[in-house]
Amino acid sequence: MCRQIFAGVFCMLFALGAGGHEAVQKPVLDAHLLPLGDGKISAAPRRGYVYACKSSFRGAGAQHVGNWIHGSTWDETQKIYVQGDVSWPEAFLSISENNNQRLITGNALPGDHASGIFPVRRLDPAFQIDRNPNAIAAQVISLALPRIPVFANESSCLPMGMVGISLGGVPFFNALDDAGRDAVAHEVQDHCNGHPQHDGEYHYHGPSACLKAMTKNNVLIGYALDGFGIYSMYDEQGKELTNNDLDECHGRVSRILWEGKSIAMYHYVLTREYPYTIGCFRGAATSVQSPQHRAGTQGNASASQAENGRHPGRHRPPDEALRACAGVSSGRACSFVSRRGDTISGICQSPAGELACLPQQR
Repeated sequence: MCRQIFAGVFCMLFALGAGGHEAVQKPVLDAHLLPLGDGKISAAPRRGYVYACKSSFRGAGAQHVGNWIHGSTWDETQKIYVQGDVSWPEAFLSISENNNQRLITGNALPGDHASGIFPVRRLDPAFQIDRNPNAIAAQVISLALPRIPVFANESSCLPMGMVGISLGGVPFFNALDDAGRDAVAHEVQDHCNGHPQHDGEYHYHGPSACLKAMTKNNVLIGYALDGFGIYSMYDEQGKELTNNDLDECHGRVSRILWEGKSIAMYHYVLTREYPYTIGCFRGAATSVQSPQHRAGTQGNASASQAENGRHPGRHRPPDEALRACAGVSSGRACSFVSRRGDTISGICQSPAGELACLPQQR
């Protein structure tokens, strides 16, 4: 397996295509001229954009612009990586089925590959661009996803933080950094394109050379938080998929292997083009327990979804969030104290027909 996912001379791999025939993979994008995603944030679902729950950003992230960014494009072959080779033998991930649910538990540590050394060391060349001060730490991940996900009446926005999880146990975040820029292009990650956020949660924002099956044809590589699968960047014929092939949430309907059966089904696609993984949630809300970043914190499903800006679907927003927007218009700033005692700030929105305070950051 070629570890370089973007190379000057792209690795031509062979994979099993439809009907068991070998299909030569056909790259479409130029690794030297990848489209930069800066500014591609929308207030509604839009192809090639991140439909973000958050409307304002802190301005954090990489301190300087790398010399691999050239106007509206960036050159992956020039990008540097955080040095180091740290193993995580304590990593674990469990995926099981219980009636209509897919239960996923883990600790967010990379179990099938090493990471770089974080915090970034002063002598590491990456320090001159991105001084990530965070250390990788185990998390508590507990997800209950639908085994048969269904479309929501309306697509919903993406929170800052986890939007899915890879089969290797590492979470997927959306494509944005803390400054609202293209995180894959701007932030300096390790050789697997992963890094930790402020709570120590190691994650990917997009493709990783260390993801198993990422460069195979039409293969499952993870799950989004709405239950739909995230699939590899080549279709069943070996063609590289881009935004032109996908909808506003970065997904499509095609024949895939799902729980051992070949069926035509909606799924997201990991791509080399921004927004890389998911542009919005296409699926209906589920009873999801979000990753708990602080020891001992727990939350019920409805509160967890509301605090992450998820479409509440069949669950009403918490009463506190509803009261915070009583008598005001949509788009107004708001805040409330959650049942866990956290002060949540956000914007009054009505994705499920009830005006409620949806957080812009946790």
